[in-house]
Amino acid sequence: MKYVVILGDGMADYRQSFLDNKTPLMVANKPFIDSLATKGELGLCQTVPCGFKPGSDVANLSVLGYDPQECYTGRSPLEAASIGIDVKDTDITLRANLVCLSNEQNFADKTMVDYSAGEISTEEAKELIEFLKKSLDNDKYTLYSGISYRHCLVVDNGKSIGELTPPHDITGRKVKDYLPKSVEASEYLLMMKKSYELLKEHPINLKRIKEGKTPANSLWFWGEGTKPALQGFEERYGVKGAMISAVDLLKGIGKLTGMKVIEVEGATGNYDTNFNGKAEAALKALKDDNDFVYIHMEAPDECGHHGDLAHKIYSIEQIDGVVKTIAEGLKAAGEEFSMLIAPDHPTPIAIKTHCSDPVPYVIYRSNESLSSGATAYDEENAKNSGISIPSGEELMKKFLKK
Repeated sequence: MKYVVILGDGMADYRQSFLDNKTPLMVANKPFIDSLATKGELGLCQTVPCGFKPGSDVANLSVLGYDPQECYTGRSPLEAASIGIDVKDTDITLRANLVCLSNEQNFADKTMVDYSAGEISTEEAKELIEFLKKSLDNDKYTLYSGISYRHCLVVDNGKSIGELTPPHDITGRKVKDYLPKSVEASEYLLMMKKSYELLKEHPINLKRIKEGKTPANSLWFWGEGTKPALQGFEERYGVKGAMISAVDLLKGIGKLTGMKVIEVEGATGNYDTNFNGKAEAALKALKDDNDFVYIHMEAPDECGHHGDLAHKIYSIEQIDGVVKTIAEGLKAAGEEFSMLIAPDHPTPIAIKTHCSDPVPYVIYRSNESLSSGATAYDEENAKNSGISIPSGEELMKKFLKK
């Protein structure tokens, strides 16, 4: 038996009046996923435990079958693992976004224009981070470049500074109410301010502005954490697994759980990603020596954060193609397989950020009928099924029959 998880990050949503009171999942043309929903088990799962913020870190750990209440130590250490940073037990790590802030003279009066600096390219971002390192790195603080706007700060023998606001939660808002306020965090605020002064007239940003693109004119720190200890996935569930994702967060989770992390050319973490490449990579991984593959697609989440309804629907439709390619490929190879399709959390267009609502899931098995009477895969059909699973860990156990 082969096991495939199709994770459409942030795919679930709220009903929209301009969609005839439907959700993106309801209006998207996804015939293959819908057909699996009619033959499989459709229900709701509470992937984000009570008391946790609905981040992709917590939610993906949960869907992968780990209890965040037992193993979660912060987001940035997971990303640090993907970048290849050797984090000590006494280090603190933080996500360092390259963001775009408005140009008011007083830093506190600036507005968060874009948490992703216009989805800046990895090549441009790396040059900006290397430029900042010359002024900001020292014996205590070290910046590391990651992918696109996502980077990392490691604090040697650091102390916890408490909650820091994710920039994608405050798009369009003045930053003054969300700046680090504690004495312990004062140095982070100084680094953020200094980064703005260093970046605002950097040649890369001047070129981006001239081309009509969003400049990456400041760092923004959040996602504090310490080095985690995650049980190996194969040890935990008895199947050898592979991780396919464009983002450091999921790659880091894959590395820390002993999964094979597969790189796909053209994988961007947005709606322009190489969807078919991910499907083909999954089939190859399953043909080789893996029994389990986790295919993470970030695109619906990014579109949700940007309020981009058209591309969120488009991304869901492309994910339908990924499901079809993998299912038909496994059937053609004579493989029996189980497939779990779900978001990690909703990212509703209306609020442009994550929420903790239960997510719709479908479990399909090629050798077994699990029909729960659904006519399509969406939030309403999942709710009407009457099936509810209290955690991602329980969902994974059910999926793997453990």
